[in-house]
Amino acid sequence: MIDMLSLYALPFIILVILTVGLVKKVPVYEEFTEGAKDGFHVAVNIIPYLVAIIVGISMFRASGAMDSIAAVLAPMLSKLNIPVDALPVMITRSLSGSATLGLFTEIAQKLGPNAYATKLCAVIVGSSETTFYVLSVYFGAVGIKKFRYALLVGLLADFIGIIAAVLVCSWIFLPNIG
Repeated sequence: MIDMLSLYALPFIILVILTVGLVKKVPVYEEFTEGAKDGFHVAVNIIPYLVAIIVGISMFRASGAMDSIAAVLAPMLSKLNIPVDALPVMITRSLSGSATLGLFTEIAQKLGPNAYATKLCAVIVGSSETTFYVLSVYFGAVGIKKFRYALLVGLLADFIGIIAAVLVCSWIFLPNIG
């Protein structure tokens, strides 16, 4: 039943949109092309923000700063049931989803799907947002330059999501804790 519903959902939605447009005498194709033009202009406007994020993350990773931070924080992280392997995911999650997924993929391949670090990283990826990406791309697309408070709230939400992920994963996946 679900397979059948998912198969016909998109064609049904398109058919409804076209039918409503015809009934209301809206030039559907012209409106569609105008929307596509606007989307192209938005895409062109956000390119500088995307390039800045990608270059910054690449430089951070290539410089070895990630490994240095992990080495310094390793003793404290182990006391909090946080594997050092999960730290790069925690750091990059607010910056870039694709970089985080790349790091997560490396962790899953290196440690396997049943490792605690893999499970923790999966929960972190699902419970936090790419705050800097969202702010720079979406706010930049509409021309909002002052997003200090949105940044603070976004980073706080990311931090709380990471804490919640660590607590929940420790409770569920570590038998000595739960």
